[in-house]
Amino acid sequence: MAEPALTHAPDRQTGSVPPAGADAAHTPPAGADAGPTPSAWRVELRRACEVVALVGLVVTQPLLDVLGRSPDFFLFHRATSRDVLALVALVAVLPAAVVVLLGALTRLAGGRVRAGVHTVVVGLLLAALAVQVGRQVTPLRGVPLLLVAVLAGAAGAAAHRRWSTPGRVLRVAALGPLVFVGLFLFASPASAVVLPRAHQGAAGVAGPGSHPPVVMIVLDELPLVSLLGPDGRIDAASYPNFAALAGGSTWYRNATGVSGWTPYALPAMLTGRYPAQPSAPHYSQYPDNLFTALGGLYDIRAQESITRLCPPSRCDQPVAPEQGLGVLVRESGMLLGRIAAPVDSRVDPEESYRERTAAEVGLDAAEPVPADPKFRWDSLNDNQPARFTSFLAGLRPTDRPTLHFLHLLMPHPPWTYLPSGARYDAPDDLPNDGTGWVELARARHLAQLRYTDRLLGETLRTLRAGGLYDRSLVVLTADHGVSFTPDWQGRGQDAIDHAAGEVAWVPMFVKEPGQRAGRVDDRNWEHVDLLPTVADAVHVRVPWRLDGRSAAQPPRERTEKYFYDRPGERIVLPGGVPGRAAPPAAHPLVGTTVGEKPVGGTATVAHLSAFDHVDPAAGDLPALVWGSVPRQVPDGTLLAVAVNGRVGAVVPVVPQDRGGRRFAALLADDRLFRAGANRLDIYRVGTDGALRRLTLS
Repeated sequence: MAEPALTHAPDRQTGSVPPAGADAAHTPPAGADAGPTPSAWRVELRRACEVVALVGLVVTQPLLDVLGRSPDFFLFHRATSRDVLALVALVAVLPAAVVVLLGALTRLAGGRVRAGVHTVVVGLLLAALAVQVGRQVTPLRGVPLLLVAVLAGAAGAAAHRRWSTPGRVLRVAALGPLVFVGLFLFASPASAVVLPRAHQGAAGVAGPGSHPPVVMIVLDELPLVSLLGPDGRIDAASYPNFAALAGGSTWYRNATGVSGWTPYALPAMLTGRYPAQPSAPHYSQYPDNLFTALGGLYDIRAQESITRLCPPSRCDQPVAPEQGLGVLVRESGMLLGRIAAPVDSRVDPEESYRERTAAEVGLDAAEPVPADPKFRWDSLNDNQPARFTSFLAGLRPTDRPTLHFLHLLMPHPPWTYLPSGARYDAPDDLPNDGTGWVELARARHLAQLRYTDRLLGETLRTLRAGGLYDRSLVVLTADHGVSFTPDWQGRGQDAIDHAAGEVAWVPMFVKEPGQRAGRVDDRNWEHVDLLPTVADAVHVRVPWRLDGRSAAQPPRERTEKYFYDRPGERIVLPGGVPGRAAPPAAHPLVGTTVGEKPVGGTATVAHLSAFDHVDPAAGDLPALVWGSVPRQVPDGTLLAVAVNGRVGAVVPVVPQDRGGRRFAALLADDRLFRAGANRLDIYRVGTDGALRRLTLS
C-alpha cells in the first residue's frame, strides 16, 4: 500500500498524480511497460509483510503457543530436535509463503485486481483473527461469532484500504513470527526438547538390606471412584484383578496425585518434589529422579509414554508411537483447526495420544496366553497396546536387580476398547460433556477400564508364572483422575473446584516382597511420597531433598491435600477418602430380547453398513452407534438400541452436537455380535414403555 496516494502527491517514479485509494498509485498508466516497476516491487514487499504479520497472528503464534506449553506432544511422538525445528520452520514460513505467492500471481490480471485481492486477503485474515479473539473475550460461539468476525474483517479491510496507519502497523508486526519462534525455542517449556541441556542425575546410595526387583505400573487418567462399588471397596465383579491386587497388597486409599496434567504429575511422582516450574518432563529438566537414583544399582527397563525422564545412558525406550515429521505436521494441523474454530474446544495435544497396538508395531503376541475363555486373548492379542506387550515380555527374572517401569495411557482416551479387548471406531469430535454425552463418555471410560483390568490380570499372571511376584516390590497407581460430573467434566480448574474427588484421588497399591495379606492404609498419601517409599523398600538412599514422606515413616500430620493445576501455585484441598455414590441402575430393557414392533419414525445411523459384515475374531466391532433423529423428536426421548434382537443400550435423544448427532450408544457386550451380517434395530421408547421401531437409513 502506498501512503503518498492519500495526499495526491506526485508519484516519485512517473511524476503523475495518482487517484485516491490505497495501491491505486501503483497502477501503471495506459501504454506503460507491463513489467513491474521498482515502485511495484516495493508495494509487493509491503503487501508480503502485511500478510506475514497477519498469518503470524492467526497461525504461527497460537500454534506455537499451544505446542510450546506442551513438550509432552514432542516427547510422546519421540520427535528429534531436527523434527521440531523443521515443524517450526514450516509453521512460521509455509502458510505465509503460500498466501503471499498466490496473491502475487494475481498481479498478472492487473494492478487493480491485485489490489482488490490483497484487500480481500487482509479482510479474511482479520476475520480469522477475530474468531480467535472473540472466542476468548465474548460469549459468542458458532454462527453468531462467525458473523461478527466477518463484519470485523470487512471493517478492518476497509480501514486498511482507506488509511495508511493499519498498513504501517502490520508491516512493523511482520517481525512477530520471528519473536514467536524465538519464544518457542528459548523460553517455552518445549525448548528443553529442542535444545536439551546435559545434566548428570545423582545416583542413589545403596544401603544394607536386599534390593528386590521393582515392577511399577503407572496408569493414566484413572480416578479411584471408577474402581469403587457403592460400599467403597474395589468392585470385584467389574474389576477382579484390581480387587485381587488390593487383597494382597497395601492399598493407600487416601492417595492423591499432585496435578491433573501428566507432564507435571509424573515428574512429581518420580522426583519426590512438588511441581515448581512449568518444565518439560525431560531428563534435562529433572536430572534427579527414580531412574537416576536406582540406575547405578538397578538395570532399568522403562516404557515411558509422554515423558522422557530416563536418560539414554540409563535406559532404552523399546517401543515408540507413530513418529516423524509427517505425524507432527498432521497432528499440528488438527490442533490448528480446533484453535481456529468458532466453537469452544479444549485444545489439548494429549487428546491425540493413542497407544499403538501390537499389530500396528508388528510385535509378536505376549506369552503366556491366559486360560480365561471370556477374554479371547488368543484372537485379540494384536489389540494389546504395543508398549504393554513389550513390558510384559520383559518381566523375566534376571541376575541383577531390575526396575520394570511402565507408564501406560490406559484408560486414558481415546476410548476405543471394549472390556473383552475388541476395538471400536468413534468420531474424533464426539463430545465428552453436556447432557447425554458425559454419560456416554463415562460409559466408554468404564469399558476401557474393564479392559485395563484384563491387562493387569495378564501382568499378575506373568509375574507369578516367572516366579517374580513374591520376590518383587509391585507398585500400581495412576498419575491423576478425571471428572465425569455433569457440567464439570475434565481435569482442569473447574473440575478441581467442583469434583476434586474424581480428579485428585487415584488408586495406589504397593505389594512388598513376600507380602500376601492385604491391608488398607488411610494415611494422607500424596504422590510425592512414591519415590521415598520405593527407595526405602529397596534400601537405597536418595541424595536430594524430598517433599514426600516414605510410607515407612509416620504419616504426615496435616489432612489437607496439596494440588497444583499450575506449577508453583498450590491449591489446598480438604482431605478424606472420597466415597462412591451408587451408580444409576441399568435400564430394565438392557439385555432383553425384542420381537417385532410397529414402525414409528425414522433415524439416521452414521455407519449402518458396518453391521453387514462383522468379524468378531478380527478384534474390531461396530460397538458405538451414533446418528440423528428428526427434529420433532423431543430431547430426552429414550431410544433402545438392539443388535440381533437383544437390547444393548438405552440412551436419550439430546440436543444436536457440532456433527449433527442427537444420540450415541455404546454396546459394550461383544456377545451381542456374531460373524457375518448383524441386524441393528433402534426403538423409540414411549412414556408408557411401548416400543416403536425406527426405520434406519
